[in-house]
Order: sequence, then structure tokens, then C-alpha cells
Amino acid sequence: MNFDRRIKIAPSILSADFADFGREIRAIETEGADWVHVDVMDGHFVPNLTFGPPAVKAFRPHVRGFMDVHLMIAPVDAYIEAYAEAGADMITAHVEAGPHPHRTLQAIRATGRKAGIALNPGTPVEAVEYLLDLCDMVLVMTVNPGFGGQKFIHSQIDKIARLRGMIGDRPIHIQVDGGIDAKTAPLVAKAGADVLVAGSAVFKGGSVDQPDIYGENIRILREAAQAV
Repeated sequence: MNFDRRIKIAPSILSADFADFGREIRAIETEGADWVHVDVMDGHFVPNLTFGPPAVKAFRPHVRGFMDVHLMIAPVDAYIEAYAEAGADMITAHVEAGPHPHRTLQAIRATGRKAGIALNPGTPVEAVEYLLDLCDMVLVMTVNPGFGGQKFIHSQIDKIARLRGMIGDRPIHIQVDGGIDAKTAPLVAKAGADVLVAGSAVFKGGSVDQPDIYGENIRILREAAQAV
């Protein structure tokens, strides 16, 4: 994957039809999704339970492009290899998930996968300052992780802008996740984000039988973010 800062839309399949993941993944990619975002939750680090490595492995044959796996789990290090073997292209762990995030990033990179680090809303941007040289991406959570459909937390816009300044010219993506829609997309893009995770904003109103609605939703998000 060649690095660039063009806006990328990464639909979260947590908002897809759980009974039809294969066709849902193929539909969003056909309709313009840049990445496929997989939210992994353990019912411990966050109050929800979603996908283990076997599920991610089952998704992989349907993903033609880039599969972005966000691990909202603690402990995390023991599971990195399993998600890498399942086919993740990017593995993102939370800085809050354990006492040694530097070691966690080393472990991800050792699998040959891209390495991301995520920040919860209450975590200051300085928590990743000394981790950036091991990162391919920093994820700023714009809601508290664990559930879809939450309201965007506006205080995180300043965090994104500060992170963008901290990154400088290093080839590191800034991803945002939570409450992203046509109103919030330009706010985070202006602050410096280039990968926008969206669940309901992509999947609302559409289905595998009406995938053009996914395409329209993706187009609206992308145009809103690029309008800044």
C-alpha cells in the first residue's frame, strides 16, 4: 500500500447485515469503499463482544482491498499473531490496552502487518508521542469505544489537529472512528484526518440488494470531507 493523504472511507462492517457479511463486504468495495474496517471487541476492554480470529479469517476472502482490524481488546499482545494470520492488513491496538504499547507495536510489525495505535477520548495525544516512529496509523476515537451510533465528541477535533502537527511529514495516517457523517467529516478532515471510519452513515438505507445507496452514502461522505 503506497502512502498518501487522500481521504479514505473505511466502512465499519459492524453496521452490516451479520447474516450476509460476504456480500456486504463485496458491495461496499464495489461501491467505492477504500478500506474495510473490522471492529473487534472482547466484552472486557469495551462493553460489547464481536469478532474473533475465525470470523476475520472468514471475511478475508471477500475483501479484495485493504482490511483494517481495530482490536478493542485487553490484553492484546497474545492475540496479535492470530489476527495477522487471519488476514488483517492493518492491526490497531489501544494505547490503554496494556502497560507496554511500544512492545505491542513491535509485535504487530513483527508479523509483517501495518501497525496502528488508538486513543480513547479521555487519553491525551501525548500518550503516542514516543510511539509514532513505530506507527503506520494513529486512530483517534471520536466516541467512547464499544457501540455504534454514538454522538460525536467535538473535543477530539483539537486532538486530531495536535496529532497532525506532531506527525509532521512522517508517513502516518490519522484515522477517526465514531459519529462520522456528512456534518462531522469536514471537521475531522480539516483538522488533519485522512481515514474516516463510518458505520451507519454508510450502511443506512441500503442493502446488498440496493448497494447503490451504499455508494451514494460513501460519495456524500467523501465529498463532504474533501470540501474543506
